[in-house]
Amino acid sequence: MTIYWVALAAAICTSLGGQVLLKAGAVAEGHFIAQLLRPSTIIGLGAYGGAALLYIVALRKIPMSVALPCTAASYVAVALIGHFMFGEQLGAQKMAAIGLICGGVVLLASAHG
Repeated sequence: MTIYWVALAAAICTSLGGQVLLKAGAVAEGHFIAQLLRPSTIIGLGAYGGAALLYIVALRKIPMSVALPCTAASYVAVALIGHFMFGEQLGAQKMAAIGLICGGVVLLASAHG
């Protein structure tokens, strides 16, 4: 069963990397087609595909009702990366939401594990 949890964690991390790469491509100057053809955008889209494959492996043994909410952990990481890498605001309301997400993910994972 552990390999499936590893696959889920890898899917979350791969998806997270893809999101960061897509954001990096989006903030650069230029028109939309140029943005789509940037290496960061192409690699980010590839990372999403890889994350989907890993998620499929995880779903072989982890119930979808547990696996999908666990992917919410990436929301926490994305909020922090957005703040530190891209200067996005991280106020009290977002911090409270992050706390709720973390609590929910831990509760769901422990209910199944």
